[in-house]
Amino acid sequence: MQLLTHNVNLNGAARILRVNPKTVAKKLRFLGAMCHELNRNTGKKYDHIRDIEFDELQTIEHTKLKPLSVAVAVSKKGRKIVGFQVSRMPATGHLAAVSRKKYGKRPDDRLNGMRQLFDHLSRQLRPNISISSDECPFYRGVVKTAFPSATYTQYLGKKGCVAGQGELKKIAFDPIFTV
Repeated sequence: MQLLTHNVNLNGAARILRVNPKTVAKKLRFLGAMCHELNRNTGKKYDHIRDIEFDELQTIEHTKLKPLSVAVAVSKKGRKIVGFQVSRMPATGHLAAVSRKKYGKRPDDRLNGMRQLFDHLSRQLRPNISISSDECPFYRGVVKTAFPSATYTQYLGKKGCVAGQGELKKIAFDPIFTV
């Protein structure tokens, strides 16, 4: 566990421990299940959180032709991740046609993923929580369904000053900086 949490990859951990990489992969699955159970049991302690921020981050599966959306909710004060959900999404822009040709039409599971995230959060957090996000149009409906008595604020998102560095904004203050 220490090797994997200190940025050593599976093959590197196997070399250091002088075991087969398949053994490390099995232990990783075991540790993941153990941590999942631990988080589920400690998740009941989230009732002290009063403010969360959420947004979707984009990454890729193994090629830019297979993008993924990661919906993340973070506590504003403690900067702790209180939930996330990974969803498939179709490629956009100039890669869309290439992606459809090579891999077929990819489903857009972002809305379902966001609903799953907020279903999970509604069981973990207080109902009158304060929620902040950017101005994505489908967020409001998902938030109001899961948290009808929450205070929900949407902020106009800004582009990063350099591609790939979304946290470095051109503006001085980013209202959903924690995400």
